[in-house]
Amino acid sequence: MFRKSSLLCVLASSMIAGSVYCPRLRAQDPQQTPSETVAKPKKPAAADEPDQEKIPSQYKKPKDVEDRPTFRSDATTVSVDVAVLDDKGHFIPKIPRGNFRILEDTVPQQITGFGIGEAPITICMLIEFSGKFQAYWSSGWRETLMASYGFLQGLKPDDNVAIVTYDFKTTILSDFSPDKSKAQEAMARLRIPGFSESNVFDAMTDMADRMQNIEGRKAILMIGTGLDTFSKLTFDKTRKKLQEDGVPIYTISILQIARMSIEGRPGMNAQLQTMDFLQADNAMKTFAKETGGQSYFPRFYGEYPTVFQQLTEALRNQYSLSYHPTNMARDGKFRHIKVELINPEGEPLRISNEKGKAIKYQIIAKAGYNAPREVE
Repeated sequence: MFRKSSLLCVLASSMIAGSVYCPRLRAQDPQQTPSETVAKPKKPAAADEPDQEKIPSQYKKPKDVEDRPTFRSDATTVSVDVAVLDDKGHFIPKIPRGNFRILEDTVPQQITGFGIGEAPITICMLIEFSGKFQAYWSSGWRETLMASYGFLQGLKPDDNVAIVTYDFKTTILSDFSPDKSKAQEAMARLRIPGFSESNVFDAMTDMADRMQNIEGRKAILMIGTGLDTFSKLTFDKTRKKLQEDGVPIYTISILQIARMSIEGRPGMNAQLQTMDFLQADNAMKTFAKETGGQSYFPRFYGEYPTVFQQLTEALRNQYSLSYHPTNMARDGKFRHIKVELINPEGEPLRISNEKGKAIKYQIIAKAGYNAPREVE
C-alpha cells in the first residue's frame, strides 16, 4: 500500500517516457509559467449570472464564489470538475495542466482554465427512510446512522449540509446550513419509518432541481437501497433530468448489508428473490457516473469509515477545468464530455508508484451537459 504523498504526478525528468513520478515535488507544464499552473477558472461574464433576486436566500451565490469551481455551463464556457483516483480510491494530486485533455463529442477542446485545491462544499444527504427494510434491519439501520454521523463530523466549518429523507415523498428535515448540530438533530429523529415506499427517482430529481442554482462545490449524497416503488418519473427521464441539472450524485447502497442481514428470516427469502437488486444497483451506478459522482456498495459495517473517507476526498479535492466549446450551436442538445490524461505524445499517461510500478487510476467527471437553446 502506498500513500497519496508517494504518488508522483510530475512530468519533469520523466517526460520522455511519458509517465508521472516525483514524490513531494510539484511539476510544471513545460508550456506554462509557475503562476499559470494553478490559475483559477475564469469568472463567467456578469450577463451569464442568474438573477439573484429570484433565488431563495439559502441558495444565493456566496460573495466569495469567484474562488470556487462550478458545474454550470453557458454559451461560451463549460466548466468541469475532475477527480483522479488511484487504485485505492485516493486522490492523485499535482498533475500538470498539460496532461489533461477534454473531448466534447470526440472533438478535442482547448483548456482555458485550470485549478486545483480544496473549497467549501454544499452537500445534501438524501436518506431513504422507508419501512421496507428498516422493520427487519433495525440494528443495521443504527449502524448506518452512526457512520453518517461520522461523515458529518468530518465536514469543515464552511461546508453547508442539508438532511433530506424520502419514502413516498421528499421531506427536508434540516435545510442547508454550516451548523452541523442542526443536521445531527435532524438525523436523531430518524427512528421509526411511517411508510414502506421508496420514491428515489422523484427525490433525487427534486433535490437536484433545488440545488442547480447553488454555485461552487456541491453534491447529493444518496444513502439507500436504490429500489424505486412508484415515482412519477421513469428511470430514463430521471437520467436526463439529473444530467440537465448538473449536480454530482454520490450513492451509498445499504442493499448489500440489508440483504445479508435479513436472509434466513421467516417470509423474507421469497421477497428477496423477487426483488430486482441488479436494477437497483445499476440505477445507482448510472446516476453517479453520468453526473460526475461515484457509487459505493459496502458489504460490511466495517467498510463505512473507508467509504466515507474516500467520499470526502473525492468531494473536496478536485481539478477544475474549463474550455470554450468549438461547437457553438444553440440547439439544446446533450454534448458528451470525456476527460483523459495523456503524455506529450498524446498517449495514455502512465502513473507510477514509488517503486516505479504502473498503477491503475480512474478519472471522475460528469458525462456531459445540455447546450443552450436559442430562444425564438
